[in-house]
Amino acid sequence: MINSVLFVDDEMNILKALKRLFVDQDIEVITTQSPYDAVNILNSTNIPVVVSDNPMPGMNGIDFLAKVKVISPDSVKIMMTAHADLDVAMDAINKGEVYKFIVKPWNNEELKHIIFDALNRFNIIQSLKNADEGTLLSLAQAIELKDPYTRGHCERVAFYALTIAAQLNLSEDDKRNIKFGSYLHDCGKIGVPEDILNSPDPLTDDQMEIIKKHPLWGADVVRPVKLHKTVMNIILYHHEKCDGSGYPTGLKGEEIPIEARVVAVADVYDALTSDRPYRKQMTPSEAMQVIVKGEGHHFDPAIAEILIRSLSEEVHGTDKP
Repeated sequence: MINSVLFVDDEMNILKALKRLFVDQDIEVITTQSPYDAVNILNSTNIPVVVSDNPMPGMNGIDFLAKVKVISPDSVKIMMTAHADLDVAMDAINKGEVYKFIVKPWNNEELKHIIFDALNRFNIIQSLKNADEGTLLSLAQAIELKDPYTRGHCERVAFYALTIAAQLNLSEDDKRNIKFGSYLHDCGKIGVPEDILNSPDPLTDDQMEIIKKHPLWGADVVRPVKLHKTVMNIILYHHEKCDGSGYPTGLKGEEIPIEARVVAVADVYDALTSDRPYRKQMTPSEAMQVIVKGEGHHFDPAIAEILIRSLSEEVHGTDKP
């Protein structure tokens, strides 16, 4: 992984403060007061994250980040300014594809969180560009480190999803992409704070709204890599429900791509049979009963029935609950 950040600001005291903020972090901090020097740095060095002020002598931040877009298109671009307004924001988004805005004076913890997420975003995109199965699995496992309770979750979801897919007469390419989508289905959780992921208490409404954004964030992360549509559908729609009460778009029934309906059942079954910070794991029999109760409401009944039958016959050797 490459962990370097370039800060561009014409005020030396700002750059010194940023250096101090990351002194104990495993991040290389590069600073310059000149956007022209920053262009030279980017021409010779691969920089994952670029953070720029806007009002600067000679070249403003919007024009500088527009150059970054051409010179280093994969770099994650962030604008940090004390004078942000709607026009500035729109220009930065349209010209420089800015990822985040940070308003001065910044909050130290929020700034660190944004920088770490931006570094993760860059490294995920680089990994995905030349991804094979091993790379995708390693990437998914790295994302799971944010939440120790989900260790191994992506592999188990892939196993259950492929168990279902085997009985749906899907092509080998479809099965392969369902496996990859299962590995990456929660990649958007890189944007969710760890105190929310690991909370032992019921989430507040505001915290739940943050959780509900992870499919959209995941889709944003992988979209530049142009992964197969099946993989994207799984990342984006695995929390949709058949009755339309899911998220992020409220699709219902067969509006939900079949691959997302498959992974939705696999995802919930594994979550139910795993320890989480807010509850102990269910037994397989208890989890299967929850799946059955969710047929037609949460889950596609035909797909849920395939998993229940397969688990009963092949894994547990018990009758259907």
